[in-house]
Amino acid sequence: MRSYQPILLVEDDDADAIITKRALSDLKVTNKIVHMTDGEDALAYLKDMANPRPCAILLDINMPRMNGLDFLAAIKADESLKRIPVMMLTTSDAEKDVGRSFDLGAAGYIIKPCDYKEFVE
Repeated sequence: MRSYQPILLVEDDDADAIITKRALSDLKVTNKIVHMTDGEDALAYLKDMANPRPCAILLDINMPRMNGLDFLAAIKADESLKRIPVMMLTTSDAEKDVGRSFDLGAAGYIIKPCDYKEFVE
C-alpha cells in the first residue's frame, strides 16, 4: 500500500473537523489527516523535522492563541514551508479576511458552513 503525505487540518471546532474528515473520506482521500486546534501547535508540528511534511493545509481563521492569518503569514515567510498549498476553510466572509488570505498566498477560500455536497465538490 502506498503511503501518501498527510493533510494538515488546522481547526479548533471539533464538529467542523469531523465534517471535514468525513468529506475527505467520502471523496476517497486516503491521506492521513493530522488535526491541530490552533496555529501555534500547527507551526510547531511543521517545524519538527521528525513529522512528515503535509501535501496541503486546510486552515481556519478564527482560532485561539494563533489565528489562521498569522499562521499563514508565518509559513509563507518560511522558505522550507512556503510552497505547501493552503486552503482557507472558515466562517469569515469578511472581505478583509478573504483579501488578506489571498495576499498572504492562500490557494483558495471556502466559507463554512457550506452545503455538504458543495463542500465535497
